[in-house]
Amino acid sequence: MENRKADHLSLALTNQVYASQKDERFRYEPFLQGSRDQEIPPVSIGGKEMKLPIWISSMTGGTKLGGTINHHLARAAAEFGLGMGLGSCSILLKNEKALPDFNLRHIIGNERPFYANMGIAQVEHFLKKDDLKTITDLVNLLDTDGLVIHVNPIQEMMQPEGDRITMPPIETIREFVNNFSGNVIVKEVGQGMGRESLSQLLKIPLTAIEFGALGGTNFAKVELRRNSSETTAHLEPLTFVGHTAEEMTFTLNELITNTKIKNTPNLIISGGIKNFLDGYYLINKSKATAMYGMASALLEYAVEDYEKLRFFLSAQAQGLKTAYTYLKVV
Repeated sequence: MENRKADHLSLALTNQVYASQKDERFRYEPFLQGSRDQEIPPVSIGGKEMKLPIWISSMTGGTKLGGTINHHLARAAAEFGLGMGLGSCSILLKNEKALPDFNLRHIIGNERPFYANMGIAQVEHFLKKDDLKTITDLVNLLDTDGLVIHVNPIQEMMQPEGDRITMPPIETIREFVNNFSGNVIVKEVGQGMGRESLSQLLKIPLTAIEFGALGGTNFAKVELRRNSSETTAHLEPLTFVGHTAEEMTFTLNELITNTKIKNTPNLIISGGIKNFLDGYYLINKSKATAMYGMASALLEYAVEDYEKLRFFLSAQAQGLKTAYTYLKVV
């Protein structure tokens, strides 16, 4: 006790929180619960339950480091009961040697949601060829619960090897969902989507919509750094266009309220979610069943070793339990 009091004296003057730093999103209610943490409500997507409302957003694969990262993330999904979306799996259609980077179901287990991933340009390509079998075979090969379709026209434009999207993505998605027997999640890749795009997506029977909002990793900007074209360098202002996760959550709430929708898809609120309080706030603000997605925050630890990733997620879980116990969303 004497050591603790000495620590308090030495640290008190240098660890103050000022009123200007107050997090205005919450009311702190310390008198209503004991110190036993409240349980975190589980959330389901595509018929499979997650113990924590954290989605491992699509990231990588097809390289030695990418394979290591994916195996660390899969272990985390199994241990903490998370859902996981793979990085783009299109490389498997050209290089079967990349299969171990994506073949993770035996690590994750059958109880947790696990999804393959393909870009809208590739989905459009296979639809035009009347070849859904290739996509279905890929989903079955990886034993995933369905497909994430990422929509990324600005990224493709910035990318030196980028594909061109000739059909409006909403038409491609609608046709694909009408002909594909599995679950489908649609996401953006770092800039989010506006009201009209969200409104059109709500008319399609999707399993989930993932925001990929402005505020996190922006893949248009990633491609800009890869592209040596002098013309592309002048397009950087486009990387600042988009919609934040908070903006999109409130927009979708309005659309759900004002539109008669029989079955609202799940939301994966991603893009700029840095910690459990960001996620806790937005999933509790959402009128749809929601979880929050993390990519770069997990990647920072997954590139090193599993124990660092495990420590980070343990802290996130503890933070969520404390939030559910004592914090009310304003």
